[in-house]
Amino acid sequence: MAVDARTSTRRDTDVTAPGPVDKSIIEVRDLVKIYSSGNVRVEALRGVSLDVARGEMVAVMGPSGCGKTTLLNCVSGLDRVNSGSVHIDGVDLASMSDREKTSYRAHKMGFIFQTYNLLPVLSAIENVELPLVVSGVRAGQARKQALSALDRVGLADRANNWPAQLSGGQRQRVTIARSLVNDPAIVWADEPTGALDSKTADEIMGIMQKLNREQGHTFVIVTHDAGVGKRCHRIVRMSDGVIVGEEKS
Repeated sequence: MAVDARTSTRRDTDVTAPGPVDKSIIEVRDLVKIYSSGNVRVEALRGVSLDVARGEMVAVMGPSGCGKTTLLNCVSGLDRVNSGSVHIDGVDLASMSDREKTSYRAHKMGFIFQTYNLLPVLSAIENVELPLVVSGVRAGQARKQALSALDRVGLADRANNWPAQLSGGQRQRVTIARSLVNDPAIVWADEPTGALDSKTADEIMGIMQKLNREQGHTFVIVTHDAGVGKRCHRIVRMSDGVIVGEEKS
């Protein structure tokens, strides 16, 4: 059975961040996800329950194949679940159609991936503003918000550079800016420092901590890096599709 991670995570004395508000923005109950292919049946998630407080930075850690990325995909609505419930900011994801979930993600969530997922034929600012343009935001407003997001990650001066003209760390900053351009309540990050050297990874985590502290974004970060975990408010540990423990970092 999964350990229910529903303890308070307020950190009044935390010097790196003010700490989350106690009210949960993410509520997961008894989540089950099964992948089937022919005669093969894999229980990727086996009754996971988890709360994340508004404004909290949570690291999800564990060995490869333990269900970390599956949990992120299911809780963010990217993947369907077999049973259990996910409420985001009080909204039951199961009550939404696929179109409604896509719209909700576009307006309320941001995503950061290890592989950046930047379009090489678009400049940095065009990559950042793309989610807004697709959502129907007027071109002038989208450009203004994209430039502001790039400024927040220290890349306003590289707005017109192509991804190929940027370093790995700069490309990840563009990815972070894109995840923030819609001012999301939650940012999901899957191994955001996995492709970076230790110095650049440290800089990227510093940016995310600053955004969490100053903007109040909630971060859920899947990572193998113990250093990343230590810079979050809490570490949730997984093994074989269940949560086996948690600790304040």
